[in-house]
Amino acid sequence: MSLVDFIKGSYTEFKDKVEWPKWPELQSSTIVVTIGTVLLAIFTFGVDSLFSKSIANMISLFINLFN
Repeated sequence: MSLVDFIKGSYTEFKDKVEWPKWPELQSSTIVVTIGTVLLAIFTFGVDSLFSKSIANMISLFINLFN
């Protein structure tokens, strides 16, 4: 199988055999992904802030113990 045959076959498959999502379905999926991404970013920010403050507190505690 040559590269040209592969490209022709790929084009035919994309054009005739792939079922592309309809516009309303695509919009609703985009909204779900956007909301999920924002929630995950907020969660990650919260966990990162919590760990950062915890580590800063532990470091200051150890510094105060040895001074």
